[in-house]
Amino acid sequence: MIRKHLRLLTPLALLGLLVGLADLSHGSVGEDEDYYMQGLLIREQYNQVQVLEKQNSFIPDGEEDPKEHSAKKTAKAKSDSSKKTDKTPADAKTECPPIGLESLKIDDFQLHASSTKRYGLGAHRGRLNIQAGLYEDDLYDGAWCAGRDDTLQWFEVDARRLTKFTGVITQGRSSLWSSDWVTSYKVMFSNDSHTWITLNNGSEDLIFKGNREKEIPVRNIFPEPVVSRYIRINPRSWFTRGSICMRVEILGCPMPDPNNYYHRRNEVITTDDLDFRHHSYKEMRQLMKVVNEMCPNITRIYNIGKSQSGLKLYAIEISDNPGEHEVGEPEFRYTAGLHGNEVLGRELLLLLMQFMCLEYLSGNQRIRHLVEETRIHLLPSVNPDGYEKAFEVGSELIGWSLGRWSNDGIDIHHNFPDLNAILWAVEAKKWAPRKMFNHHIAIPDWYQSTNASVALETRALIAWMEKMPFVLGGNLQGGELVVTFPYDRTRSQGVVREQTSTPDDHIFRWLAFSYASTHRLMTDANRRVCHTQDFAKEDGTINGASWHTAAGSMNDFSYLHTNCFELSMYVGCDKFPHESDLPEEWENNRESLLVFMEQVHRGIKGVVKDHQGRGIANAIISVEGINHDIRTAADGDYWRLLNPGEYRVTARAEGYSLLSKKCEVGYEMGATRCDFTIGRTNMSRIKEIMEKFKKQPIKLPMRQLAARGSRRRRLGT
Repeated sequence: MIRKHLRLLTPLALLGLLVGLADLSHGSVGEDEDYYMQGLLIREQYNQVQVLEKQNSFIPDGEEDPKEHSAKKTAKAKSDSSKKTDKTPADAKTECPPIGLESLKIDDFQLHASSTKRYGLGAHRGRLNIQAGLYEDDLYDGAWCAGRDDTLQWFEVDARRLTKFTGVITQGRSSLWSSDWVTSYKVMFSNDSHTWITLNNGSEDLIFKGNREKEIPVRNIFPEPVVSRYIRINPRSWFTRGSICMRVEILGCPMPDPNNYYHRRNEVITTDDLDFRHHSYKEMRQLMKVVNEMCPNITRIYNIGKSQSGLKLYAIEISDNPGEHEVGEPEFRYTAGLHGNEVLGRELLLLLMQFMCLEYLSGNQRIRHLVEETRIHLLPSVNPDGYEKAFEVGSELIGWSLGRWSNDGIDIHHNFPDLNAILWAVEAKKWAPRKMFNHHIAIPDWYQSTNASVALETRALIAWMEKMPFVLGGNLQGGELVVTFPYDRTRSQGVVREQTSTPDDHIFRWLAFSYASTHRLMTDANRRVCHTQDFAKEDGTINGASWHTAAGSMNDFSYLHTNCFELSMYVGCDKFPHESDLPEEWENNRESLLVFMEQVHRGIKGVVKDHQGRGIANAIISVEGINHDIRTAADGDYWRLLNPGEYRVTARAEGYSLLSKKCEVGYEMGATRCDFTIGRTNMSRIKEIMEKFKKQPIKLPMRQLAARGSRRRRLGT
């Protein structure tokens, strides 16, 4: 469907761009977006449409679109298979996608081995990029390891159907304590698991070079594809001070299945006709521009700052009145790509952007209600520098960490000021909330200095968070299937894991469950554990600090410095899934993405005004029994996320009398209206009058005031 819209847009877009370039219409790109300005706008639009139309015509693998030709970006201008790895065009024609060891499409019963050192190092652990725990144990270790170190050992995969195998990717063992990897191996094939044929070059068996260390994946493409059901890897040599240990991915294309058995068992089909590709930075900008032109009345593109290498951090706003905050309308955000190599979240937000535009145009009432009642912001790539590093190498060869950090080596998600320690120190002295607020905690001076180790991307995020009155947010990450909620730092010093709840623990748990329970896999008790922890037993959610402590997380900072409740969604076991897996991952997460956005309308909302009907900014909203307040936005409007129940709510502001009332939250979706009109205190009115007439009150020492009062009482005046 999106491809159909793109084709229809071509003549209309070009005509519209020829008129009034200097006066961009409402909902279009802002004036600060130099990439889209003046003559570049026409040229990029034309090139983009041509590229997309050619992609829709199914450019053969390995062929480069001439419109995208650039010596520096050759690898990115190619189609899926060539774009994801550094192979030659000849390889591109023969290489198939992964059959699914890393993505868990291949289940444990399809993996076998000649021997096993112990259960935790069994064949079921021989999956590419699988991670071991901090301590080695008998259940979850980081590879398959043979029980004996000799050339008779093998690791076997049963594809359960005839498959055209084209290559193998291997890693060593994930371990902090051991160094184990295979340095060379043979590959064998069978159709019955009894008779095996070794891949050869005509005269002798082929020996493939393996790994040189344990983390960097090594891919070997077969000279010719081999069709069979079973494939074995037979280690021939290994690290001299280690053992036979491997993590593996197999590249293969399923052969035609006349009985449709494989389709029924394993495949998830989407009916959404969206752009299911991995997008480079330039392609991401082009796609955002296309959506903006398809839905100009409900979208706006803007940037929040730049990365360390100078790439702009682009966001797209989806609202019925883009570019403006509407009184009473909550603001929601999704961010992705804080870790540049966790790319599934980035693509999910690009898919969500397309989906909402198309569904709005088609009249989907659920989407129309979301757009008309919410101001939605999507920031798909917080760390574009890291993403470009991962994108260059490709999904199967990045390992676990390449591209994770910013260009200057900073983990953006944990680069925020540690406000937890400040709050807890104040609470220990019993200063909160009388001497210090329990919310909107100020950023310490040391963090704002130019010498502080703060990424440009983090500073841009903080400025964005302070500018927009966000109510609810989710940052999409990868490598697991779980939703985490604050606090992310343990309160006890030196403790690695400890349940550390916020005063809003109940609503945080609900928000986390709203995403996890509507995800296709997160709460499935029968699903395989991604790495070492079974989060399905916890309903697919966990308190961040009880998983692993992390000071200065985006979630904790958002809660303590702004009004926004922020959670982290780990949306897939595979950080960088193959392009062919994106439709299924979209189906896994689509409903969750929508349901979580809808939670921004849960709780109470209202406006705090004075007796003249003017909104009061920075008025404090307190809920009895919850030791965490929020503040009103610039127009005096506020939103307080709460679970169903009856609450006593108080509004107060400097110079005004406080006012309390009961507000009830129902079970149905939609925030309860709870407005406040508060009056000025006598003292504030006196100060205002004195300032107006430029008169200063007479300041007398307390003793003189007391003496004057006593004298007046004696005189009876």
